[in-house]
Amino acid sequence: MSAELAALAGEEYCYLTTTGRVTGRPHTIEIWFSLQGDTLYLLSGGRDRSDWVKNVRRTPQVTVRIADSAFPGQARIVEDAEEDALARRLLVEKYAPRYSGDLSGWRRTALPVAIDIAASPR
Repeated sequence: MSAELAALAGEEYCYLTTTGRVTGRPHTIEIWFSLQGDTLYLLSGGRDRSDWVKNVRRTPQVTVRIADSAFPGQARIVEDAEEDALARRLLVEKYAPRYSGDLSGWRRTALPVAIDIAASPR
């Protein structure tokens, strides 16, 4: 993991910019994230019904902004069982201590999405 990316792992949110599958225009959301190496993990509570997931299925090239740094990346739906478990564990471990609600349902049912970050920030 690049030192700059590693330094941002504790940030509360990232901003994911996808390309709209209908409009072709940039679409940005604020979302919880976790990092493992140069891979950023997200969980979609709406699973594949979420617009951002539909967008990355159509155009997997994305930009992730964390604090003041933006990184190009390639999104993919996590299909490997070990990576699926890792993504769920990392996100719950990061957010459960700061969230007053119960994340167990979200952990169990959300769709894990990985973003493989390119080497250098934009």
